[in-house]
Amino acid sequence: MVAAAGYRAVAMDLRGYGASDKTPRGYDPYTAAADVSGVIRSLGAADAVVVGHGWGGFIGWSAAVLASRQVRALAAVSAPHPLLLTRSGQTKAMTRTAWFQLPILPERRLLAHDGIHIERLLRAWAAPGGPFPDAEASRRYRAALQVWPAPHCALEYHRWFARSRLRPDGRKYSNLMRTPVAVPVLQLQGAQDSAVSPTATTPPDLVAAPLRHELITTAGHFPHEETPDLFNRVLLDWLPATR
Repeated sequence: MVAAAGYRAVAMDLRGYGASDKTPRGYDPYTAAADVSGVIRSLGAADAVVVGHGWGGFIGWSAAVLASRQVRALAAVSAPHPLLLTRSGQTKAMTRTAWFQLPILPERRLLAHDGIHIERLLRAWAAPGGPFPDAEASRRYRAALQVWPAPHCALEYHRWFARSRLRPDGRKYSNLMRTPVAVPVLQLQGAQDSAVSPTATTPPDLVAAPLRHELITTAGHFPHEETPDLFNRVLLDWLPATR
């Protein structure tokens, strides 16, 4: 729908996910922001509007500060500003994040029984009784995370964020992220998100450009999957302001 509206749309897998390289290291926001910058330049563009969901949104916020020349605007979906992330997690999601810090066991659980735990997570974080995930979406998500070491790579983002808070690189990152984002931002969330609090809106002092908050009442953690038509309408309504 975005491409049909005349925009050049490119879907990028984060490092460690999908068909991307599954490197032993590089799941910190510095490297991930450089990945985003590199992909944009490899496509022959000077900059781009970055749309990111979840950890992709976290990386989008990071790139808007750490690779600001390549980010023309940011749409952060179910992704509060990184400085708010530890205060915005729902109780069950924070418990899972703590469990993800354990070695080996979380990876084994994600792989067990053909990845059924992945489907359970999708259902737990989506709006109750909604259309997502259907059988095909569940199959695709489960298959993507059955390719070793994809489960380990996915968990490394959680591990860096939790563990870095006690290290110099994490403190340096937090200090850098206090720099106000200088490009337009759309923060879009689902009102029924059980992973991240829908009330975690970014304060204006962290964005020195137009900041728009949108709440989709019928969606959970995956507005782009649960309510794609409404999500696309909001995104297309905002995109002209980024030119």
